[in-house]
Amino acid sequence: MIRVALIDDHESVRLGLEAACARSGTKEVVFSGSTVRCYLDWRAESGAAPADVVVLDLTLGDGTTVTENVTRLVADGSPVLIHSVADRAAAVREALAAGATGILSKASRTGDVMAAIRTIAHGEPLENIEWATAVEGDRAFADAQLSARERDVLRLYAAGLPLKAVADRLGIAYSTAKENITRVRVKYVEVGRPAPTKVDLLRRAMEDGLVVSDRGDGAGGR
Repeated sequence: MIRVALIDDHESVRLGLEAACARSGTKEVVFSGSTVRCYLDWRAESGAAPADVVVLDLTLGDGTTVTENVTRLVADGSPVLIHSVADRAAAVREALAAGATGILSKASRTGDVMAAIRTIAHGEPLENIEWATAVEGDRAFADAQLSARERDVLRLYAAGLPLKAVADRLGIAYSTAKENITRVRVKYVEVGRPAPTKVDLLRRAMEDGLVVSDRGDGAGGR
């Protein structure tokens, strides 16, 4: 079962998603509430493990910012699926920069939401029209100022090759390839787009157009 937390200040939205999760037979809603604070308090009081996926509205009624909410949830150990209206591109980019794993419009069919939850729970990057629109709407967001060599190393590594194979393919030392990946990670951190794992690097490479996103594998391992 995929353990799901729903955080939205519209009860009707939460009830609809709860019903859809119950119908799926593979997802259990372990928390449903209106604020991130309530969710974290519930975690602390119950001793429950972090949810496999947190479905979060962009704007909550308690005055918190999307950066605050996404950052706290990611730090707590859960990937975040933003589920909100699709016309807030700046807020969506803010959520992505804070570490959200994916975005889905509230106009989406419940089946699409269930599929997105499953994708994120399996550790795969979620790419869709909302994600693409947010990134394309602000090229500065997608620019980590990588060198040509860093882009080549990232392209091959994120596409699934082991780092030694990347070094062999490019005719460079393994230590050089490793140093390039380290610099890539540092540069992404500097622009607010951390990529600590290979899955994260794949996501950044797709955001920057370095890897074609027609694959769901090749992102395992370090």
